[in-house]
Amino acid sequence: MKIFNTLTRQKDEFKPITEGEVKMYACGPTVYNFIHIGNARPLCVFDVVRRYFEYRGYKVNFVQNFTDIDDKIIKRANEENSDYKTVSEKYIEEFWTDVKGMNIREATTHPKATENIDEIINIIKTLEEKGFAYAVNGDVYFSTKKFSEYGKLSHQPLEDLEAGARISIGELKKEPMDFALWKNAKPGEPYWESPWGNGRPGWHIECSAMVHRYLGDTIDIHCGGQDLIFPHHENEIAQSECCNGAPFANYWMHNGYINVDNVKMSKSLGNFFTVRDVANEYGYEPIRFLMISSSYRSPINYSIDIINQCKASLNRLYTCRDSLDFALENATADTNDSDNEILELLTKRREQFINAMDDDFNTADAIAAVFDLVRDINTNVIEKNPSKALCEGAAKLFDELTDVLGIVYNRKKESLDEEVEALIAERAEARKNKNWARADEIRDTLKAMNIVLEDTPQGVKWHKA
Repeated sequence: MKIFNTLTRQKDEFKPITEGEVKMYACGPTVYNFIHIGNARPLCVFDVVRRYFEYRGYKVNFVQNFTDIDDKIIKRANEENSDYKTVSEKYIEEFWTDVKGMNIREATTHPKATENIDEIINIIKTLEEKGFAYAVNGDVYFSTKKFSEYGKLSHQPLEDLEAGARISIGELKKEPMDFALWKNAKPGEPYWESPWGNGRPGWHIECSAMVHRYLGDTIDIHCGGQDLIFPHHENEIAQSECCNGAPFANYWMHNGYINVDNVKMSKSLGNFFTVRDVANEYGYEPIRFLMISSSYRSPINYSIDIINQCKASLNRLYTCRDSLDFALENATADTNDSDNEILELLTKRREQFINAMDDDFNTADAIAAVFDLVRDINTNVIEKNPSKALCEGAAKLFDELTDVLGIVYNRKKESLDEEVEALIAERAEARKNKNWARADEIRDTLKAMNIVLEDTPQGVKWHKA
């Protein structure tokens, strides 16, 4: 299995720290608002990565945090005449609604920044003792010049990074590239006691503390959006490696941006959509399908046409799976002589799928393998007179691959009322008696009731329009 490693800028063979286990951390949301479709991409992408590792037999310890104290949260609390805790808890609940809608599995641990203040303070104290951090009037800063490898993730030397840096009004740091580990409390802000006075943690230190507490000094994979490479992940590396004296993460994965109608999504441009907005209009599953439909490192484009294309693709998958259920219910034999030959053909799609996913989690080619499987099932199973064993084998393989991608999760067994069932039975009798006019009349009646009939080798199949 190969992973494109931002740190090395190449596809590296994956070698876990502990055989059979993966320690994985993903940066979670700052909970001051509903998540937007840009947030949805890393959530969906790294859920698939986690699922695939588990599919291949790894035990995955997956940690994804909540930043529940931040300038944006405090600002929202002030606007709502509330407090940071009320705001953060509200949007954590909204987060769960959206991620469950997109079929994203809960991480092994979902820690909050405010639950890790002691760990944060201990790391800052260690950095200060080792000479990598300094305190000024209640603030504590990390000294980037003390870390010789600063810039190794973004592949920029410190001198180039310094060129665009500046010291903002009110900051007391010594160098423009130095960053805050602890912030002195302003009047009216929430705070925690510390050796440097009342205050709260800087943003970057939160993730280092949670990685260390829940996963250890060195982890296998750290992932997040491309926008986090610098400064967030660069700063995590610096403070963690200086504190622990060990590599922070062996593999760094970053997903690409989302464009809206081929323009980068931005609140200032008015092309900003929350997951809830899109889901209310199109459903959650097309959002997930869109997020994994291309290589995770490539930018993707959101538009109404594209989300509708995603719905159409999902409908093809659902139609195939429902047809398998129908064929299984109406199978006339337990086995056929050709079963093994057909199953061997179908299982080649599993190999195709695994080859795609082993190549840096190429979900685009993995989805192509699933649609090749659908074509094979339609041609060799559904359109024939399949046995029970063949239907079960095809359904098992279909479910196996789609589950890794986390799609086709809204299957529901629909039922018909007695009147509709009676009409379908009457139509079947009319066809048997070659009363084609009555059969067509009933089909039209059912169509007006949004019931679509399909005549198959196994009998009449129906679905709601």
